[in-house]
Amino acid sequence: MPKMKTKSSAKKRLKVLGNGGVKRSMAFKRHILTKKTTKTKRQLRGTAMVDSTNMASVRKMMPYA
Repeated sequence: MPKMKTKSSAKKRLKVLGNGGVKRSMAFKRHILTKKTTKTKRQLRGTAMVDSTNMASVRKMMPYA
């Protein structure tokens, strides 16, 4: 049987950690930043963890991670 492929979009956007969690970047920080407040942009810095409700779909997209 052929191997299952990892979704390229998930591979580029997500990082699987050693404890089984998945790290992601924040949304809404790419463009149209002039109308967003400094506080909003500051809070969108850094990374966050994928929520447990979305983990099933993430596992399907990245079968070998």
